Order: sequence, then C-alpha cells, then structure tokens
Amino acid sequence: MLPQTSSAASAALAPFADAALDAAHLEDPLAPTGRTLGWGVVSTAAIAEKVVPDIAALPDARLVAVSSRAQDRAEDFARRHGVERAYGDTDGATGLDRLAADPDVEIVYVATPHGYHHRDVSALLRAGKHVVCEKALAMTAAEVRDLTRLARAQGVFLMEAVWTRMTPGFRTAMGWVREGRLGRVRSVEGTIGMHRPVDPEHRLFRNADGGGVLLDMMVYPLTWTAAVLGSPRSWSVLAEVGPTTVDVDTALTLDFDHGRAHVSGTLATTVPHQVTISGTGGWLRVDGRINCPHTLVLQTAERQRAGAAPVVEHVAVTGAGYVFEMREATRCVQEGLLESPIMPWADSLELVELFDRVRAEIGVGYPNDAR
Repeated sequence: MLPQTSSAASAALAPFADAALDAAHLEDPLAPTGRTLGWGVVSTAAIAEKVVPDIAALPDARLVAVSSRAQDRAEDFARRHGVERAYGDTDGATGLDRLAADPDVEIVYVATPHGYHHRDVSALLRAGKHVVCEKALAMTAAEVRDLTRLARAQGVFLMEAVWTRMTPGFRTAMGWVREGRLGRVRSVEGTIGMHRPVDPEHRLFRNADGGGVLLDMMVYPLTWTAAVLGSPRSWSVLAEVGPTTVDVDTALTLDFDHGRAHVSGTLATTVPHQVTISGTGGWLRVDGRINCPHTLVLQTAERQRAGAAPVVEHVAVTGAGYVFEMREATRCVQEGLLESPIMPWADSLELVELFDRVRAEIGVGYPNDAR
C-alpha cells in the first residue's frame, strides 16, 4: 500500500473519472448487481474470444446466442464458450438478423470491425436490444450521433466499450490524482503501438474497416489525457499515411488551459506502451498495458527531494480485464439507464469529432464519411 500524503489537496478530474472512482460495484465485479440478463454476441473475431469468457464469469449473465456470417463458425464458438444458440447467415436472413430476432437476447456485445459498427448496432437498437459496442463506437461523428439518437428513441442502453475507464489500474491511478499526490497536473505523455508488416487483407490496414492508428489505438492514451486535463483548446498532428490509405503513425500534441499532452500511436515502429502524468507535486507512470494497467509507478516531489525511489504498485485484475466494463453495462441495464456515467455518449462523440478533424488534416477519408 502507498503511504498517505496528509498535506495533499484533492485535484480535479473529468466527470467520467470521478464516476469510475465512485462506482462501488467495480470493486467486486463478480458480485451480482441485479437480475440475470440474456447476452448475445455479434462476431466470432479474436476480440470476442477474449471478452466473452469475462461476460460468462458474471453470475447475472446468461450467454444466449452468438452470430457469425458462417453457421459453422458460430456453432464452434458457441460450443467452446457455452453459448446456447448459434446463428449464421441463411438464404432468408443474416446471422445478425436471426440473433436480433431472438426474444431471449436482451443485451448484445458487438465485436465486428469498426466499419460495420453503425450497420450492426443500428439493427440491434431497432430490434430493442441494449448494446455494448467495441471501440470505436462508429467511424464518424455523424454515425455516432445517429446511433445515440436511435438508442434514445428506442429507450435502450448503448455504450462504447472503452474498458480502460473501468479497470482497477486506471481507478487506482485516478485515486492518486484525486488525492492530490501529483499536485496540479500539467502534462501527459503517452505511446502505444507495434510494428506490423503491411497486410492489405488485415482489418488494421483496411480503410473500409476503419483501419489505422486513430480508431484502433489513440483512444487509450487519450483516455488518460481526458481524465486529468479535460478537453483540449487546440491541437496539432503529424502523421504518416501508408500504402493502403490508413494512418500507420500518428502523433498528437494537445494544448489545454493549464497543460499540454503529447500522445502517439504506431503500426510502423516498436515502442513502449507507457503513459506518464506529471504535476506540480509528482509524477505517475503507467508501464506496459496502458489499456488495462497492471503496474503503476509513483514519485512525489517530497520523496524525490529526499532521495527516495519511486513507489511501484502492482494491480490485480480479474479475468482478462473486460469483466469490469461488462459489470458496468449490466448494472446500467438493470437500473434502466440509457448510458453509463463512466462512458457517456458525449465522450464518444467528442472523441470521434476530434478524429474526424484529424483525418481531414492528414487527408484520410473513409468510404462512409458522407453518411
């Protein structure tokens, strides 16, 4: 445990970060928060393989159905994960349509690539299903506005699955900031990415799938920036656009009323995954997985003056780390909420509005930009 700092004054956080800290149900995500919900899963993609076991771990969750374009893939996924029903495409209906028509499916996790989110989520919302959709919620601000309007009209819950906001590592770090251990936050530096050879068939390099750094990676360092610095008043970008017309290396500098952030993502370089938050009274570093932190390093000005080493905190994570966001979504549906205070619609819209402007600046467009 970290020593308490009695002289520290509390520091301001973004509302979503305060909401995450005050969410007592995230302390024990495997404790039920209400009635059992019937879950559906759209897509058998790699991310679904990771997330669905965490949904299954919830005692108030029942895995009802999974959909895929291919019936055999849906059946194989269902068998391995204990899902009751498998829906593939038929001559008369898609697997998604068949899942949306299942009356026992109440809430759906969408794991398709970004380029399909607007189509898939729209169909589910119109069918009266609650939805947790993998980030990015949609490819453009126009699509996000359309989805949130539809969710409100249908009276159903919708949440972008930015899991970082609910993880214990993020909440621990935000607790330190709110306690004033860093003083007034002045800067954030963040990097994420890896080197991947260009593969035109992979979703990360497919423009129509929303490939590239922006939609796939930048949400993570920007989550930390938004939590402690808020909304930027201005920004600048440097980017490299690859041969498949997606950004393969992007760096953003963001200016705030009382600080600055520099965040970057890459598909072209091997880089450390790391976030450093610095303030007038100390600094905090997130090492390794900035999307689901396991290791935090804290150094205060007082300890530094005394020649003391930084404090290293190892944070335990339940399951693969997705159980926390699924507990939050479950609680919201059980309580009749349309959006989560930890991942509200306004935050999803603000982020994609920034991405729209960045894409215009670097000259990258998507086929559905006019939608």
